[in-house]
Amino acid sequence: MTNASSALPRPATGRLGILTPGLGAVASTFMAGVIATRKGLATPVGSLSQMGSFDDGRKISDVVELADLDDIVFGGWDPISANALEAAETCGVLTPQDIAPLSSELEGVVAMDAVFEQRWVSRLEGHRVKEAGSKFDHALALMSDMEQFQAEQGCDRLVVVWCGSTEAYSEAAECHQSLAAFEDGLKENDPAIAPSQIYAYAALQLGVPFANGAPNLSLDAPWAVELAELRQVPVCGKDFKTGQTLMKTLVAPGLAARSLGIRGWFSTNILGNRDGMVLDAPENFKTKESSKLGVLDSILEPEKNPELYGNIDHVVRINYYPPKGDDKEGWDHIDVFGWMGYPMQIKVDFECKDSILAAPLVLDLALFLDLAQRADMSGVQDWLGFYFKAPQELDGGRVDHDLFHQRDRLLEVLDSTVA
Repeated sequence: MTNASSALPRPATGRLGILTPGLGAVASTFMAGVIATRKGLATPVGSLSQMGSFDDGRKISDVVELADLDDIVFGGWDPISANALEAAETCGVLTPQDIAPLSSELEGVVAMDAVFEQRWVSRLEGHRVKEAGSKFDHALALMSDMEQFQAEQGCDRLVVVWCGSTEAYSEAAECHQSLAAFEDGLKENDPAIAPSQIYAYAALQLGVPFANGAPNLSLDAPWAVELAELRQVPVCGKDFKTGQTLMKTLVAPGLAARSLGIRGWFSTNILGNRDGMVLDAPENFKTKESSKLGVLDSILEPEKNPELYGNIDHVVRINYYPPKGDDKEGWDHIDVFGWMGYPMQIKVDFECKDSILAAPLVLDLALFLDLAQRADMSGVQDWLGFYFKAPQELDGGRVDHDLFHQRDRLLEVLDSTVA
């Protein structure tokens, strides 16, 4: 498995197709932002690929061989929305005034029928779905979709970024332990195989890079690592690091740097969009909870500092509240202690727009995975852990959740691709 550039990337010439399983709030906001930037109507705030710089002042977009925004073509699958315009209008992230000048381009991003199984997202009903067949048939249908899209849109390369919902909690089963077992499971309709895994399989079989933006069990299983190595494809995941977890990875390193103790960290979220509705189901929340809870141990290393961090009550809640829409509010109550054990409290209230924070991550991941593909970097790209709540690591290694360490690693690898 290669996770470092062994050669300078091939030029980013031609069109890059970015395909999103899920054409809801995140995907439509991402597409709208790129189109608005191309028209000079917006600035791509939050995107390191467009706005970020190396520590010596060099702008990433000036020196790293990335696809140009004008060369990006959008596509995707969705079980509900007919096109990106309908999705943007329904989700309500963007104002009608911001959508209006982009409407024709967004309407042109027509959703392909999705691979959908309601048992994985019990709160949603899909009506734009693939015809009945085995899960292997669905994988073949997705591969056909990708090949047809690439031909019709004249794309030289493709990248797939999962922007769909959080699936019900699952753990790796026997069918996930090898590529051969997984393919047998597809043909036998193994119930342990979720739609996100079928998308990942289809993309990797075609040599298309895949990023997992949800906490689903999509790539972090032996079959997927085996297939990524076999097809020499870069992959990364999982779960976009946006609101509350972003704040957690900012605050926790600072407390650790000052050797301040932590007794408890209570986190709750209020969210009213489609994602919030899906996570209102206990089986889907459990998937998200496992992603969110893993952050603190890596940063604080309680085994090295048991007196400071060995007895933390870490609680995470998500509450579906429709009036909030996409304006997620994350509350953190942190019980800390200092000199002579005296207690103190920190309270953080971050009212954010979930999709506004996620959209630039979709762009960066697509561009950086395309870069990795052109630089012959394959397998798990741990240097992209900067973007995820639960980063996939090489060979199951320990995850470093410190946002600043992750940024250093990201810039190090990007710099290695510069001539």
